[in-house]
Amino acid sequence: MLSVGSISFLGRGRAAGRRWLRVPPGLRLVNFLFQRILRLNAGVPCAVHFTSRVVRPEWLTLGIGVERSFAVSGGCYFQAGNGIEIGDGTIFGPGIRVISADHDMAHGASWMPARPIRIGRHCWIGASAIILPGVELGDRVVIGAGAVVTRDVPAGSVAVGNPARVIGNS
Repeated sequence: MLSVGSISFLGRGRAAGRRWLRVPPGLRLVNFLFQRILRLNAGVPCAVHFTSRVVRPEWLTLGIGVERSFAVSGGCYFQAGNGIEIGDGTIFGPGIRVISADHDMAHGASWMPARPIRIGRHCWIGASAIILPGVELGDRVVIGAGAVVTRDVPAGSVAVGNPARVIGNS
């Protein structure tokens, strides 16, 4: 495990060199320019799509193999004010939102404390899904496109809708 500041990053895994895991060279270059030269998402230890945003990356923990989704899935928003943990092999589509803290109604600039968001290993999060504060997804969970996850989802489940409800097993 590599630790950068208080960021935990659990390596790249042996499969990173396989063709299906490679990020297209043009996208790799654009992501590099935005992240390392223009300093957008500079605190994240892996490449992040240039249209995505990571807030409070020091509270973000990534498992092995998650970095490819960060590099290729555009328009994503990760707000890690209370912490976000993403397990090994998890993939996600474009436009997802993972929001770990709500704003305090009395003091709009501050965040309310909550449990961190924990996403298990080998999960699949569909395009434009939203995961809200304190949610825990078990291993091998599938979240349907556009779902709004407000409650924990047990391991091996498929959840869809707004609010997300379990409809079956993966």
